[in-house]
Amino acid sequence: MKKIFKTYIWVVVAALGVFCGSCNDWLEVKPQSQAESDDLFTSEKGFEDALIACYIKMTNANLYGQNMTMTFIEYLAQHWDFTSGNGRDAALLKNFEYDGTNAETTIRAIYGAYYNTITQANVVLENLQTSGEVIQDENLRNVIEAEALSVRAFCHTDVLRLFGQLPNNPTVTVSLPYSKQVSTDMVPYYTYDEFVQLILQDIEAAQALFKESDPVMDYTFNKLDQGLEVEDPADVSTTFMLYRRFRFNYWAVEALKARLYLYIGDETNARTAANSVINAKTTAGEPILTLSGTEGFVNKCYACPSECLLALSNLDLEDRTRSLFHYNGHFLTPDHFDELFAGQSEDNNNRMAYVWEKEANNQGNTFRDFRKYDQPEDITGYSTSYQLVPLLRLSEMYLIAMETATDITEANALYKTYMEARGVIAGDLTEAELTTEVQNEYRRELFGEGQMFFFYKRQGARQMLWKSDREVVEQDYIVPLPSTELSYN
Repeated sequence: MKKIFKTYIWVVVAALGVFCGSCNDWLEVKPQSQAESDDLFTSEKGFEDALIACYIKMTNANLYGQNMTMTFIEYLAQHWDFTSGNGRDAALLKNFEYDGTNAETTIRAIYGAYYNTITQANVVLENLQTSGEVIQDENLRNVIEAEALSVRAFCHTDVLRLFGQLPNNPTVTVSLPYSKQVSTDMVPYYTYDEFVQLILQDIEAAQALFKESDPVMDYTFNKLDQGLEVEDPADVSTTFMLYRRFRFNYWAVEALKARLYLYIGDETNARTAANSVINAKTTAGEPILTLSGTEGFVNKCYACPSECLLALSNLDLEDRTRSLFHYNGHFLTPDHFDELFAGQSEDNNNRMAYVWEKEANNQGNTFRDFRKYDQPEDITGYSTSYQLVPLLRLSEMYLIAMETATDITEANALYKTYMEARGVIAGDLTEAELTTEVQNEYRRELFGEGQMFFFYKRQGARQMLWKSDREVVEQDYIVPLPSTELSYN
């Protein structure tokens, strides 16, 4: 019998405290009472709800609901134009002025939201050790544990990328706290290399569990999205094991591994992981997913849901972005739009034609309105194609594979496949042209998803598109820890 799509109707019965104090205050957050905690973890449903709370925390505006996808992190990448007076705080961040009151407040909120989410994952992991036997289905237990490990690894990865030192040739070093338990003890700080190894340990542990139990090993993301009509109910024993692209899964963690390896400069392992995702097939030999094409954009799937390895369902997305992207908010001027898509044509580039809409304000000034997070007016109920924020996409794996390819022939083959999905019939590039084009495509493809600043940071770039007043220096790339944390470094 076809499963009913209930995954998005998330009821969180665990309340894990509030944002306050230093990092170690956030890491000490406990359930409101031991009785509540004991009651929560006495059933499979309780564990499921506690895990889903991690994802709800990730949709917070201080994380991937806004600051770490659309606004704060994009200002650091020099993205977005504003009407006069509407972008004062953004302008300060574009100049990497982190010591202002508004900047400090935002940074503190982001930092706290990360560690609050990590704490939630640790609560799940610790209770699995003490009460996990209540989960009778071994596959379900493995997946819950693997997802909690993945949440912890993912959040720590972005803590490293945002607050950490340059990954290559740093002159400034930064130690960061890696939280692996809920405790009132001081959370230890680790060097850059130690921190990376802790992330990789969590990734490897998660993948070992996923490999044994994740339905994505046997079914495509599309089949799992559709509720999956299976002949043997034991194959997917619960609706909680469906809709895998909306929670961490084996291939999302492989993509995270590719992203992390590239960031730390390990191109060999980055290439292996990225190609593993690109070429991934089910046990029956079906590709797990493919790049989105023009049809997806025509259907108003501007965030490319069909190629998401991991996306967050955010039912507040439309309300949150309605006033964010327009001529009184965030947009691109005609000149900046032309620079973004230099050498491209709206006649055949589906992103130009669909993601950036040409509009005019009341004074007749034209601008480009960003539509990636627009929602169709006729959405009814819940859907696997809308109201989502991409976190890991197949297109990024293609860009990583291009950048780390062993030769230009391999890189060009990937590039042509990738561009064809974007409506462009591309020719061969030289190595120098490819290097430039990969950077351009990171900006075009992942605009509004929070990845371009980290691209610049891992390369230690001195120049950023749309920052012409000065060179970017090392300290610009290191977002300072909240003042409450400075004593720990």
